[in-house]
Amino acid sequence: MKCRASPYRRHRFAPEIIQHAVWLYYCFNLNHRDIEDILARRGVLVSHESIRLWCNRFGLHYAEQLRRGHRGYGDTVFMDEVSVRIGGRQRYLWRAVDQDGEFIDVLLQERRDAASAKRFCKHLLARLGAEPRTIVTDKLGSYALARREPLPGAAHDTRQYANNRAELSHQATRV
Repeated sequence: MKCRASPYRRHRFAPEIIQHAVWLYYCFNLNHRDIEDILARRGVLVSHESIRLWCNRFGLHYAEQLRRGHRGYGDTVFMDEVSVRIGGRQRYLWRAVDQDGEFIDVLLQERRDAASAKRFCKHLLARLGAEPRTIVTDKLGSYALARREPLPGAAHDTRQYANNRAELSHQATRV
């Protein structure tokens, strides 16, 4: 039987310190130098470059562990799209959150038509694993067309201000 090597092997600091630094980086959107200062106040002297390497190496591993332990999403999905410029070209960022404000899925596409909305609905349905009870969107006509085939049983809410939860999830992207 083969012994599995620890991913923290050959690191000078304890796994708890590495985990805490990576957690600070991803949960609070701090830069590496701020994390270096926070750890220094606790008596841990580590360079910002080491923290950057830890985030690159262990970040995806921690995210995968969190996904495995995820209990599921709510039965109401808020969907919205926003235009963004990437490399001078306009793209559309489609985003979905549940009723608790938890991020479900995101998809970047070139167009904002019914085919793009349908692709996002299928992508979302694969991520959820089950059909949501209610879908809340703005009054973009593409949503009504796209929802018919992959999500026929879901109620569609387009009331004014009902989609504010999804609109607010775009704030970080707009900044």
